[in-house]
Amino acid sequence: MNSQEIRATVSLAAIFALRMLGLFLILPVFSVYAKTVPGGDNALLVGLALGIYGLAQSLFYIPYGWLSDWLGRKPVIIAGLLVFALGSLVAALASDLTWIIIGRALQGAGAISSVLTALLADLTTTENRTKAMAMVGASIGLSFAVALVAAPTLFGWLGMSGLFSIIGLLAVASIGVVLWVVPTPATPTAHSKAPFTQVLRHAELLRLNFGVFVLHFTQIALFIVVPHLLVTAGLPITAHWKIYLPVMGLSFVLMIPAIIAAGKYGRMKTVLLIAILCILFSQLSFAEFPPTLWWLAGILTVYFTGFNVLEAVQPSLISTLAPGARKGAAMGIYNTVQALGYFMGGVFGGWLLKNADYHTVFISCAVLVVAWLIIAANMQCPRAARFSESMHRIDRGN
Repeated sequence: MNSQEIRATVSLAAIFALRMLGLFLILPVFSVYAKTVPGGDNALLVGLALGIYGLAQSLFYIPYGWLSDWLGRKPVIIAGLLVFALGSLVAALASDLTWIIIGRALQGAGAISSVLTALLADLTTTENRTKAMAMVGASIGLSFAVALVAAPTLFGWLGMSGLFSIIGLLAVASIGVVLWVVPTPATPTAHSKAPFTQVLRHAELLRLNFGVFVLHFTQIALFIVVPHLLVTAGLPITAHWKIYLPVMGLSFVLMIPAIIAAGKYGRMKTVLLIAILCILFSQLSFAEFPPTLWWLAGILTVYFTGFNVLEAVQPSLISTLAPGARKGAAMGIYNTVQALGYFMGGVFGGWLLKNADYHTVFISCAVLVVAWLIIAANMQCPRAARFSESMHRIDRGN
């Protein structure tokens, strides 16, 4: 990478991480906090407050991408960050769950991930783009780990209003990074119509899109229930980091051999199926076994090992399986379906918890994961040699 590519990658990865930190900081504590505000005794509304972010994102990913082709990347990114900051302010000042839902919807309406990805593509060469995307993915994973560990402590110090305020300030800080750190592309990007219909008919991409929907459905549903289980098991919310820190650390260590096997030795499908089985095992275990702290820590480790592997493997498969000129459209659809998974996991997870119990939430998630496993079992992955060759090219720095 040349100096401009390094500067672009590091700065855009920081914006990705700061923005995703805003989403992730809420997950570990919100379902417990919601019980303290008017309307928070309704699990469906709590799920909606978590999931509405994803619905708003799914509605704005594609329009923002098209708009950035006409107006330029940076103006759209700045506008999206301002909308996100406004939503954070509304949520911070909210006196009941309804206004928190409105604030979360505004946060989601600042859906700039696709534009950030497009800008990164504008600022990197084809040969170095894979490295750049990997750095962005690592920054998002790091922000997730930091959020799970820091959120309970920050919540204890500042409350939920303070958390939303921090999230808004991070968005404002990101605007400064866009203006003064991120390079500006030398020439504007020409507008081109994304061939969504062709990508939508691609059988292997459909399997991956269904997979990312289920994966993030389970993630949001999990965080509607698990904080309560930890409290019930005797761990106050301000001490939840004592579970999340070792869980995330161990899960990142356990994912390394899987990623090596998938990328360097071409075992993509095998690794994918094993990771899905980890998700399935965790859902069934959450549903059927007593929620003791040690058992919850073990199940969470299995879940996040599978989750982290899938977060790396599935986008890699999308970029490899998509038709050569249609990778951008494929990722746009993938991100949209991912956001819908956030929304549906929050709404249906909350609805099931309200009308049944947490066992039903996890059994329902397990049913979805079984369907995903069946669909993924018939996937036609690229030959191992293609992945091995790609990995060697990256290793050589080409």
